[in-house]
Amino acid sequence: MEPQTRRRAAWADIREFLVRAGALAALLVMLFGVVFGLYIQPDAAMHPHLKPGDLLLFYRLPRSCTAGEVVVFTKDGQRRTGRVAARGGDTVEVTDAAALVINGSTVAEPDIYEETPKYDSNVTYPLTLADGEYFILCDARAGARDSRWFGPVQAGEIQGRVIAVLRRNGI
Repeated sequence: MEPQTRRRAAWADIREFLVRAGALAALLVMLFGVVFGLYIQPDAAMHPHLKPGDLLLFYRLPRSCTAGEVVVFTKDGQRRTGRVAARGGDTVEVTDAAALVINGSTVAEPDIYEETPKYDSNVTYPLTLADGEYFILCDARAGARDSRWFGPVQAGEIQGRVIAVLRRNGI
């Protein structure tokens, strides 16, 4: 094979590699820009289930969430994580005795190890959620910035549902 022919073949291989690498990059941008997202848990608000530094993979496409799901959302310009406690149509109350009451029933949360204290905020109880609103609570209830602090979270503020967690201490 002539040197010029070898050079052309080498450039053809390089072009093919660059086209494939570009297609892969475009696919990754689409997947992690549209379908999935990554977020690092910044604080202990979801302790003990999520720890600071955990890498969260969340699914962006579902627009409705159910009670108990952990979501990534944006409120007051800051990205946060929390657990959906109630959704549109539900009536929520946080009592003076630090109990969470939804639709007239006290909620038993065996995986939550703290009481749910009421905050001095602009949120008044009982609170009936409109369609497209969610009441989101952090797992570490005392002092957490959640719906007891800033009120209901709108569906458009929810970035996605957490589907996988990579523990930082396992790396």
